[in-house]
Amino acid sequence: MKKRLFLGTLASAITLPAMTSASAAATAAVKTAAPARGPALLTVTGTITKPNRGPFEPVRDQMMHKQKLSFDKAHAFDYAELAALPAIAIKPTLEYDSKPHALRGPLLLDVLKAAGATLADGSKIVLRAVDGYAATITVAQARAQRYIVATQMDGAAMALGGLGPLWAIYDADKVPEMANRAVQERFGSCPWALYHIEVQA
Repeated sequence: MKKRLFLGTLASAITLPAMTSASAAATAAVKTAAPARGPALLTVTGTITKPNRGPFEPVRDQMMHKQKLSFDKAHAFDYAELAALPAIAIKPTLEYDSKPHALRGPLLLDVLKAAGATLADGSKIVLRAVDGYAATITVAQARAQRYIVATQMDGAAMALGGLGPLWAIYDADKVPEMANRAVQERFGSCPWALYHIEVQA
C-alpha cells in the first residue's frame, strides 16, 4: 500500500513540472505573438517609403486586377491603424439629402504621411472607389480643402454597400468656390467606398 502511494506521489511530482513548463511555454508564446491585423480597408501605392506589404498579386488583389492596377510595394491600412491616427470632424451638407452630416476621420495627408508618401504641393493623389470611380486631386488641394478619410458618419461606422467603409471627403460648405455651387456639384472629387490611393510624384 505504501509502495503504491509512494509511486503515485513520484509520478505526480514528475508530471507537474512538465505540465507547468508546457503551460509557461504556451503563455510565453501568446505574449510574444505578433498582434493580429484586421483586413486591409485601404491600400496606398506609388511614391511611398513605408510599405508593409509586397507587390501586386493578381489572385490576391482581384479588384485591383480587374481595374488594371499594379504596384511593386504598398502600405495596407486596416481599420485600427486608421482609427489610431488623429481624427477631425467636419459637417458638410451632402448631395443625397441636402442635409448636414457629421463625418469623422484622419486627414488624408496624415494617412499618406503614415505610408511615407512624398507630398510636394504639385504631387497628384488618385482616389479610387470599389466600383472603379476615380478622382485626382493635388496635394495642395488636399491641404487647402482639408480632405479627410472619413471612417464614421453621424457617430457610426459606414457600411460597405453604403458610403463606406471609407470616404475621401472635405467640408464643401467651408470652401467658398464650392459652397457657391449646387450641392450636387460639390463632391465629384470625393469617392465614397474608397479602397485605393495612388500617390504620383
